[in-house]
Amino acid sequence: MKALVLEKQGEITLRDMPLTKPMTADSVRIKVKNVGVCGSDVHYYTHGRIGHYVVNEPMILGHEAAGVVVEVGANVRNLKAGDRVCMEPGIPNDKSRTSKLGLYNLDPEVSFWATPPVHGCLIEEVVHPAEYAFKLPDNVSLAEGAMIEPLAIGLQAAKKARIVPGDVGVVIGAGTIGIMCALSLMAGGCSRVFIIDAKREKLDIAASYDGLTPIDVTREDPVKVVRDATGGWGAEVVVEATGAAAVYPGFVEYSCPGGKAVLVGIPIDPVLFDVAAIQAKELDIASVFRYANIYPRALELVASGKIDVKRLISKVYPFEQAVEAFKDAAKLEPNIVKIQIEL
Repeated sequence: MKALVLEKQGEITLRDMPLTKPMTADSVRIKVKNVGVCGSDVHYYTHGRIGHYVVNEPMILGHEAAGVVVEVGANVRNLKAGDRVCMEPGIPNDKSRTSKLGLYNLDPEVSFWATPPVHGCLIEEVVHPAEYAFKLPDNVSLAEGAMIEPLAIGLQAAKKARIVPGDVGVVIGAGTIGIMCALSLMAGGCSRVFIIDAKREKLDIAASYDGLTPIDVTREDPVKVVRDATGGWGAEVVVEATGAAAVYPGFVEYSCPGGKAVLVGIPIDPVLFDVAAIQAKELDIASVFRYANIYPRALELVASGKIDVKRLISKVYPFEQAVEAFKDAAKLEPNIVKIQIEL
């Protein structure tokens, strides 16, 4: 069946590949319908690696997916053929210590779509464990279903922030993950969230959501804006969603005394912290690596209308133009938030 394959750094082809996994009694076979193009997919395409994950052999791309069940294993009771589902891309060892503690995203044995050497889901059909396939509510489209994966990261950040209703939030970065974090902070109880970036086009998209206040760093001092808006106090929650090394030394300046910072962006290299400044505010620092036990909540928030992910889908390419979709995504155009591929 057709699959989008990263042959090597800078080379993607659409070609035939076998089904990546066999059916089991506990799995489902899914016709893939919508797949989002993630920044990590693009980074593998342009750089051939992310940290110690290196593309050494051809790999199917894609991990943000929704589709339709076409076959269920003998033990599967929660799904049936014809159900529309979104799929959580990371499969842990359910017997590991981390999984038993509910921290399965941290399982060192986790098999995550499109993370070398694991194949992704940009193929016509996939076989996936039924417990990591989630039925879409009737009012949630397949395109929205493919947005649940990045939304789950934002909700993991909101969970780690331990929001108190009425908190003020700051999110640094207005890409897909930054906006998802900002929407998640609002859904978690923040009264307002400032979102900071240098790209006006992305900030304009963020500003279309009630409660999100954009700050353009090319036009104003973001620290001053946050302090002025909070009477000099600062924000109770600060989320770093860029991974840019230049951001880390100063993120503490946005925080109020006793505030919380959540690190979501992943820097390429080690970064500097101002530990004394963090201690002076007794700032609590949390970090996020993917998510765990979040998909059902994400689906409820989208189905209820509390979080609208549709407006973040900037372009949709048919599967036969998937190579062009990746070339487009690699341009990093400021008016593009999320590109999807429709099979």
